[in-house]
Amino acid sequence: MLYDTAAEWRAAPRKRVLLFAMSGLGKTHVSSMLRHSGRWFHYSIDYRIGTRYMGEYIVDNAKREAMKVPFLRDLLLSDSIYIGSNLTFQNLSPVSTYLGKPGNPDRGGLPMDTYRARQDQFRRAEEQALLDTGYFIDRAQDLYGYPHFVCDTGGSICEWVDPEDPEDPILTELSRVALLVWVRGSEAHTEELIRRFDRAPKPMAYQPQFLSAAWQSYLEQQQITEAEVDPDAFIRWTYARALAHRQPRYEAMARNWGITVDASEMAGLTDEAAFTEVIAAALPG
Repeated sequence: MLYDTAAEWRAAPRKRVLLFAMSGLGKTHVSSMLRHSGRWFHYSIDYRIGTRYMGEYIVDNAKREAMKVPFLRDLLLSDSIYIGSNLTFQNLSPVSTYLGKPGNPDRGGLPMDTYRARQDQFRRAEEQALLDTGYFIDRAQDLYGYPHFVCDTGGSICEWVDPEDPEDPILTELSRVALLVWVRGSEAHTEELIRRFDRAPKPMAYQPQFLSAAWQSYLEQQQITEAEVDPDAFIRWTYARALAHRQPRYEAMARNWGITVDASEMAGLTDEAAFTEVIAAALPG
């Protein structure tokens, strides 16, 4: 690891951490708190995906919908209007809206072939955004003078790596430049995430093998065709299974490549000093 002991971490003039966990466990909250201290650069993987690697896909999809409206079509063709996405660290909905949900198009669903293609676009984008971490560490220091760096990853990081492979290219690069920290949720956290997702289901990215198995199982269980699938019902049904699928992958990432901090400890943090101590407590003395 980048820091082998708590003493080494506390004394480091340049602290570099990467937070990973399911979405909703406080990664962005902690990252924003550190950014607001004025000493930490906040690198959001999802923001990088939406602005650098999927920006054209997102905007082109919005233009495609606008072209279906004669009034907007004429304005677009005459370059009279401009369509763009307004991504922020707190508003990443353009990315999830583009990913979409599979199922009945009359209910806002996408054909499964289109859905899989967008999932693959996201996978490639996230892999590249993760590999950009080292570049942003150097950029944050050289260009802006930030001494410390926090990488705020998306929940799907575990889908694209093999934490049991000591030569995994993404984890090898990330562990070279930052301390990997798993924000571990409890069973109560998991239940709350499921309740929250059930109220407002949002698109997710899935490992291709997991998605194929879940899709086939859902069609067989419900005895329906692809065109009959309620998109929200499918992703609600899939969510708890996705959590169970990801949990051992997160555990292996922490065991082999980093450290673990409970989400309850992260939730109460109010300043940089408290964050430093929580990380120190998870490192060998």
